[in-house]
Amino acid sequence: MGHNLYHGAFIWVALVFVVLEALYIAFVRKEAYDVRQTAASLGVAVGNTLLRPLTALMVMAVFPFAAQFAPWHLSMTDPWVWIVAFIGFEFLYYWMHRFSHTIRWLWASHAVHHSANSFNLPAAVRLGWTNVISGEWLMFLPMVLLGFPPLMVVILLTANLIYQFFLHTELSPKWGVLEYVLNTPAHHRIHHASNVQYLDRNFGGVLIVFDKWFGTFAEDDQSEPVVFGLTTPIHSHNPFVIALREWRRMLGDVMRSKSLGEAAGNLFGRPK
Repeated sequence: MGHNLYHGAFIWVALVFVVLEALYIAFVRKEAYDVRQTAASLGVAVGNTLLRPLTALMVMAVFPFAAQFAPWHLSMTDPWVWIVAFIGFEFLYYWMHRFSHTIRWLWASHAVHHSANSFNLPAAVRLGWTNVISGEWLMFLPMVLLGFPPLMVVILLTANLIYQFFLHTELSPKWGVLEYVLNTPAHHRIHHASNVQYLDRNFGGVLIVFDKWFGTFAEDDQSEPVVFGLTTPIHSHNPFVIALREWRRMLGDVMRSKSLGEAAGNLFGRPK
């Protein structure tokens, strides 16, 4: 209940920042602002918010059940447990995010987030509707099985998503030395780029260090303008089209498969 209230309160905070960003772009920078795309992103966000309780119910059922089998039961009052949990969570988040770009079943949900053709705060809330079945949340189960309290994992995920909301803007300056360690707007804009040299880069949540360690880090090389969105862009502003397009494409490929192996590849191979 507390988590849902916290999420609900942040929605209103996010809307305030969305409006402030739009006003700054339109009246200070005097640049065109795509109101229809923002409305589409907010429509997708409404669907995500309505369906989010389904994922929450699964987490509340699976995580406490799994916690019974943990060899340790770590305390939420120990600061060192939080430090280790944060690093462990960021490690798992990196791989969850990376798999969401390289496994089509996961990409079917995650592609929604990358469908915005501009990089701004509304793009941050353009989140998929099908996380309960795509199963990204299962990537954090190892933390529970190691003894970290389920509530701690949920808090870390909530904090991670709130932090990343503020990364979705081109209005932020660079963050100086923090750019070496943290995921920043400059790093995350490259993650949302569809230019070939930037595909599947910068998967970090709060930290960027795992991208540097595992060879997926990239900076803007200034060779050409950064293009945002999917490699096959979505031009529709219909939230249902945006949220379900990749599922329709994937299942269509499965239906046309000529063998079980080909069907499995269409479900769990690399996105097309």
